[in-house]
Amino acid sequence: MFIDRMFGRRARGCAAAGLACVLAAGCAVNPVTGRRQLALVSEAQEIQMGRQAAQEVGQQLGLVDNQPLQDYVQRVGEQLARESERPNLPWTFRVVDDATPNAFALPGGFIFLTRGMMDLMDSEAEMAAVLGHEIGHVTARHSVTQISRGQLAQLGLGVGSIFFPEAAQTFGGLAQTGMQLLFLSYGRDAERQADELGFRYALREGFEIREMDDIFATLMRIGQASGRSEIPSWLASHPAEPERIRAAQARADTVTRGPLNTGREAYLARINGMVYGDDPRQGFFRGGVFLHPEMRFRIGFPQGWRTQNMPQAVNALAPQQDAVLQLTLAQGANAEDAARRFLSQQGLRAGQGGRQNVNGNPAVVSYFQAQTQQGILTGMVAFIEHNGRTFQVLAYTPSQAFNRYEPAFRQVIGSFDQVTDPAVLNVRPNRIDVVRTTRQMTLSDFNRQHPSVIPLPELAILNQVEGPTSVLPAGQWKRVVAQ
Repeated sequence: MFIDRMFGRRARGCAAAGLACVLAAGCAVNPVTGRRQLALVSEAQEIQMGRQAAQEVGQQLGLVDNQPLQDYVQRVGEQLARESERPNLPWTFRVVDDATPNAFALPGGFIFLTRGMMDLMDSEAEMAAVLGHEIGHVTARHSVTQISRGQLAQLGLGVGSIFFPEAAQTFGGLAQTGMQLLFLSYGRDAERQADELGFRYALREGFEIREMDDIFATLMRIGQASGRSEIPSWLASHPAEPERIRAAQARADTVTRGPLNTGREAYLARINGMVYGDDPRQGFFRGGVFLHPEMRFRIGFPQGWRTQNMPQAVNALAPQQDAVLQLTLAQGANAEDAARRFLSQQGLRAGQGGRQNVNGNPAVVSYFQAQTQQGILTGMVAFIEHNGRTFQVLAYTPSQAFNRYEPAFRQVIGSFDQVTDPAVLNVRPNRIDVVRTTRQMTLSDFNRQHPSVIPLPELAILNQVEGPTSVLPAGQWKRVVAQ
C-alpha cells in the first residue's frame, strides 16, 4: 500500500522484479533434501557468522573448565558429524558453564551443550541424540533459512542489547550479534526434521537410539526448575511434548539392528565430580543482594528487578523494562583512569561527578547523558576500587524517567561493600557423585545410604526413575548430589 501511494504501480512492479531477482540469486540446494531452498547466506558467510558467534558465546557464557570433558564431547560430536551431509564444516562442540539444560547450534557447525544438559543426560547415547539433533539443524541449514527470511523482511541480526539495543554499542552491553543467534527459533517441521536427522546420525554410529525418548522425558519432567539462565531452555525452543516422545519411540521400534552402544558407564565417568546447578563461587543472589565469595564483595539491587548473573557482568532490569543496572570489571589502572576512559567515549556527555568513598572503597561517581537512536539516555556510573580491582556500576534510563530512578541508582552504588561472612566466603558448589549400588534397593534406600543435598523427587528425575519407590538393580551406576 505504501509503494502504491508514493510511487504507483510502476514502482511496485520494479520492487516485485527486484525481489524476484533476489530470490533467484538466493536459491541453493539443501544438502539434506536435495531440493532448492532460500539461502541468501553463502557457506563461507555461514561459517564466518558462526565462528564469530561462537567466540561471543564463549566470552559471554564461559566454557566449563574441564579439558578432558571438552575433548570427549568434541570426539563424540565429530564422530556423528563426519558422516553427515556436510562433513567438511569446521565442526566444533563445546560445553558452556550454564546450569540451564540446553543445547544449541550456530551456523557453520558450532554446537554447544550446557553443563545443565550434561548433568541431566544419563549416557553417551543420549548425548549423541542431542548432538545429532543440533547437527541436523546445521546440515539442513535451518538457521540460514531463518536468517535469509529475516533479511528479506529487512529485519537483519543487528547488534543490540537485551535491554536497550542502541545503548549496548555505547556501554558494552552483553547481547551482541552472536548471542542473538541463540534466539533463532525454528518451526515444528524443522524440529521434526532435526529429530529425524539426529536419529539417523546416532544410529549410523551405533548408538542406542532408544535412549532418545529418555532425555526428552527427563527434560519434560525437570521443566524450567533446573536453571535460571537468560538463554532459553531446550524445552522452550525444542518442545518435547508427548507427541514428540511417541515419534522417537516409533522410530526406535523400526530398528532391528543390535547390539547398540549406550556408553552409560563411560559417560557417567566423564561427568563424575561436575558442578550441579549454579556455582556459588562465581557469585550468587541472596534475595536482592549479589554476593561474590571469590572477589569478596556484595551489592544490593532494588526489590522486584529482574537480575541476571553472567560470567562478565551482573545485570538488573526494572519491572517496567525502562531502566538498567550493570556491574562489571572496569578497564583502567584505577577508578580515575577507568572514569576517564568511560566518560571520553564518543557520543557521551559527562555531568557532575568526582571522587567519593563507598564503604571504605575509593571511588569516582559521575552523571552522564548519551544520545542514541531511541532518544537521550541519562544515567550514573561509579568506578569503585576493591581488593586490587576496579568495579564499574552502570545505571541508565531514558532521560524522562531519570528522576524517578535516581534514588534507586544511588542506593545500589552505595550498597557496594566487602564480604566478611565466613559462610559466604567458604560456600561450595554442589557436585555430581557417581556411585554403584551394592544391592537391589529402592531410590529411598539408595538416598539413605548416599544422602543427596537435593530433594528426593529431583534425585529421581536426575537418575531417570519414576520416584522414591523405584527399584534400582544391584551393580548399577547412579548419581547423587553432594557438596
